[in-house]
Amino acid sequence: MKAKATKMSTQTLTLGAVLTAMVVILQFLALGIKAVMPFLPFTVSLVLIPIVIGAAKCGPYMGAWLGFVFGVIVLLSGDAAAFLTIDPFGTVLTVLVKGTLCGLASGLVYRLLSEKNKTAGVYVAAAVCPIVNTGLFFVGCLLFFMDTVSAWAASFGYENVALYMFVGLAGFNFVFELIVNLVLSPMILRALNLKTNGRTT
Repeated sequence: MKAKATKMSTQTLTLGAVLTAMVVILQFLALGIKAVMPFLPFTVSLVLIPIVIGAAKCGPYMGAWLGFVFGVIVLLSGDAAAFLTIDPFGTVLTVLVKGTLCGLASGLVYRLLSEKNKTAGVYVAAAVCPIVNTGLFFVGCLLFFMDTVSAWAASFGYENVALYMFVGLAGFNFVFELIVNLVLSPMILRALNLKTNGRTT
């Protein structure tokens, strides 16, 4: 029993390490694509997928860790530079909290729902991750950057700040991340489960 628990722990740590590396790579890849194709209305980011996979396969705490790593890379890569110049504390807090909680929430939802229906669990977890990530980004904007966001909205011709936040600031990113998560996360998780089952039988 102890050997089995150790094996499971080793598998969890190994998968967690692989997914951590994927989070780093995918975030920098998204920035590279953004630099090459600045005309796109959204960032081509797949970074939430390994967060969902880790949250489902390894539990909520692994999801939280992967989300935290995502936040750290966002800060280190300069992706949040526009906000850091305005309010460094608010930026760091918002980026780290939204990343950590999107992974944690995804894992908790999967754990709750997968006991009755694993398919439903992974789809809801895949949706919760971008919803929490974007939702907390909006909360951070309201708490720390509202004056700046309002000025940005006016400069782009938006009379309604909320409309600018949803359409001009993060709306396209959210829709892209949500669709990609709902399509790819369940497929990848199913493939991993089939591979694991194949090894254990």
